[in-house]
Amino acid sequence: MKTVNIGLIGLGTVGTGLVKALNANGPILKKRLGIDLNLLLIAEKNWRKARDVKIPLSLRASGARALIADPRIDIVVELIGGCGDARSYIVEALKRGKHVVTANKALLAAHGEGIFEQARRGGLDLYYEASVCGAIPIIKTIREGLASNRISSIFGIVNGTCNYILSRMTESGMEFAEALGEAQRLGYAEANPALDIEGDDSAHKLAILATLASGLWIPLRAIYTEGITHVSLMDIRYAREFDRVIKLLAIFKRQGNAVEARVHPTLIPARHLLASVSGAHNAVCVNGHPAGEIVLYGSGAGQDPTASAVLSDIIDIALNIRRGCAGRISPVARGGRAAIKQIDEIETQYYLRFSVIDRPGVLAGITGILGRLQIGIASVIQTERGGTVPVVIMTHRALERNVRKALARIDRLPFVKAKTTLIRVEENL
Repeated sequence: MKTVNIGLIGLGTVGTGLVKALNANGPILKKRLGIDLNLLLIAEKNWRKARDVKIPLSLRASGARALIADPRIDIVVELIGGCGDARSYIVEALKRGKHVVTANKALLAAHGEGIFEQARRGGLDLYYEASVCGAIPIIKTIREGLASNRISSIFGIVNGTCNYILSRMTESGMEFAEALGEAQRLGYAEANPALDIEGDDSAHKLAILATLASGLWIPLRAIYTEGITHVSLMDIRYAREFDRVIKLLAIFKRQGNAVEARVHPTLIPARHLLASVSGAHNAVCVNGHPAGEIVLYGSGAGQDPTASAVLSDIIDIALNIRRGCAGRISPVARGGRAAIKQIDEIETQYYLRFSVIDRPGVLAGITGILGRLQIGIASVIQTERGGTVPVVIMTHRALERNVRKALARIDRLPFVKAKTTLIRVEENL
């Protein structure tokens, strides 16, 4: 029976989950695969930390670099995160001819181009299923299951924290701050939730998905990123008036030789499958030809789902090693860079909420500016009267550049009392 030796760097939440999964399922996998997945060494800085898994002294490496240098190791699993040590460990492992599994979305989004090229030159496998959406096999689906397809679009709910917050606001009428506090108490949000609620985590994941789907490198800096902190309960309720819900979406679209890659709150039809994704779950809708629409749904984070994804990558690489076909699939992109549309260049519909003094001529002043910039109005809601009131307008498709120009002018009008809220709309997902 073939033995494949694994070296694990990092024994945090996911690393501990991986050890548990190997202990629990190792005997079954040995029978199923005909391969012994042998966890040979673990590198961890803090062995004093209490864990709910026992690690024999024989598995404890003297350090990450010693683990990587060990000639017995076939696969190096990096689970420490960040872009410092993790990057150097992965590069060193590849230079030494080791295959690599990582869950490090931030590293791949920021520095993946060079790392993937290193793996390609060495004919090595670099797998990263756990970097996007936990247990949902979205990477393998696009890379292999949809290899025959030209991917035209991806719409993803890829951050469980934001989806939990927006779900609670929608279902229970909570304001943003209250829903965030609940998410933190339940462990769905960090004490400092900025990476999630500002959209950066979703942007890291979109950079990976868009690169994989397009076959061209999508730089993280080119992705327009906007979080959910400006979404209010009022917007949630008005969205319902339009038979829509608000979700933080990671969006990829291919249009000829150009692509769109953006992350922002989005109004979507209440009838769409993504609208029903609640709590901390993730879901990704992929549209390709000839497959059509495919939706994947499941647990996007946490110890067990993420460990499951890491282990699935280990299994794939182990099978490749046994068959002597490592590097049979390009790690991510075929090379080159995509022409990425700037946010000002996109065309979509818009939800606009104005805060204005209730007096004659206000609506005419707003619509006049919109009209002069070729922004058509699909519907208007104004139900409150007296004092400062909200006026909500749903536009037809318009050029973002024109919408921004219009709002800059409107927000300077004397009867407008707060910055206008803009949320983009996707009607045909």
